[in-house]
Amino acid sequence: MLPRLLLGLFAAASLTLAGCAHSPQQLSLQPMVTAPLTPVGQGQPVVVRVVDGRPSPVLGTRGGLYPETSAISVNPQDLLPKLQGQAEAAVRLLGFTPTPNAYNAPQLTLTLTDLKYQSPKDGSYVTEANISASIRADVQNSVRRYSGRYGASLNQRFGMAPNQQTNSKLVSDVVSDALTRVFKDPTVGQLLNNQ
Repeated sequence: MLPRLLLGLFAAASLTLAGCAHSPQQLSLQPMVTAPLTPVGQGQPVVVRVVDGRPSPVLGTRGGLYPETSAISVNPQDLLPKLQGQAEAAVRLLGFTPTPNAYNAPQLTLTLTDLKYQSPKDGSYVTEANISASIRADVQNSVRRYSGRYGASLNQRFGMAPNQQTNSKLVSDVVSDALTRVFKDPTVGQLLNNQ
């Protein structure tokens, strides 16, 4: 009887600890331009580049009792091709033709400068997360240069700690919002339209 009781206590203790400690998560994002764009170009070529300018692939931690073991990260090798594809799709919607290289063509460089996921450090349960993203757009044509910063953020509350799929969607939504703001800025389209 005693071994069975001890086993039951051990199982209960394990479940309690599991609720307080979170494993790391590697998120797979699906960024998208989420608003309609007004075409301003006539099919001119535009060189589009996407760069990961973050200091680290780690966004932050999931909080909990041992936050140092619950890092959330996004691999640039997974993210950059998706951002590149969305940027090229948005450039097409603006009426231009994305190209890897064209002499004297306008250039658009998007740099993901910041991506953060912050949970409260006090307490063993994850009750909310502050997620933010920042993208810098550098546009250059033959006569002008323009640099703009576009940010988005989200404060999300939880009843229970979010799983990898939920966090991937939340961070994707924030990156999508920042990316959409780039292409909704009329200055970006105007500069790309001017050779």
